[in-house]
Amino acid sequence: MIRTALLVAGKDLRIEVRSRVLLWQVVPFGVIALLLCGLALGPAHAGSSSAGPGLYYLVTLLVTLLMINRSHVVERAPGTKSSIATLGLDPAGVFLGKSLALAVELWLTGLVLLAGAVLVLHTALHGALIALPSIVVTLGALACAGTLYGALTAGGETSATLLPVLALPAFAPLLIAGERSFYDALHGGELLGWWVIVVVALVAYVAIGILLYGVLDE
Repeated sequence: MIRTALLVAGKDLRIEVRSRVLLWQVVPFGVIALLLCGLALGPAHAGSSSAGPGLYYLVTLLVTLLMINRSHVVERAPGTKSSIATLGLDPAGVFLGKSLALAVELWLTGLVLLAGAVLVLHTALHGALIALPSIVVTLGALACAGTLYGALTAGGETSATLLPVLALPAFAPLLIAGERSFYDALHGGELLGWWVIVVVALVAYVAIGILLYGVLDE
């Protein structure tokens, strides 16, 4: 299972490196969206507003939806599913590999957006660094959940519009816990309670994916 996961993750990441869709389309979209959030707040409120963590995760959510669609677009190439069936790859390994690749892409994009939040929204750098571990775990959980919902909606003509409808209710607890962790890191609050929610969600999505990904992907 681990070998399959590494093979699938390496394949997905190589595709992104060669296509440069993440670098030239997804990341610029996220940066522009973050800049628009800063403009909406206005120069007088960008540094003093408590909306920074929420805006960061809102932009991250939009980027995540784009990445989930992108992650499953590569599986729609002619012959891909039949090749996977012929090779007899473990569905659990495929799930872990795709989740890992998506998580790596989200972590890299999340770092860029976090730097943008410090520059554009005037988020405190020290608080952003304290919040970084919780952001990493939250994005990892989003990657696992996104891989599941991406498999559930993949293949249909309305998959791009169906994905947000199904995924947003599931993403909501993660986004709330992530935003609260970020906010508490900026204001010296207690992080443990929100950490528990994010870690439990991550473990739950990994377990569900390992058990059910093969069924959802069919």
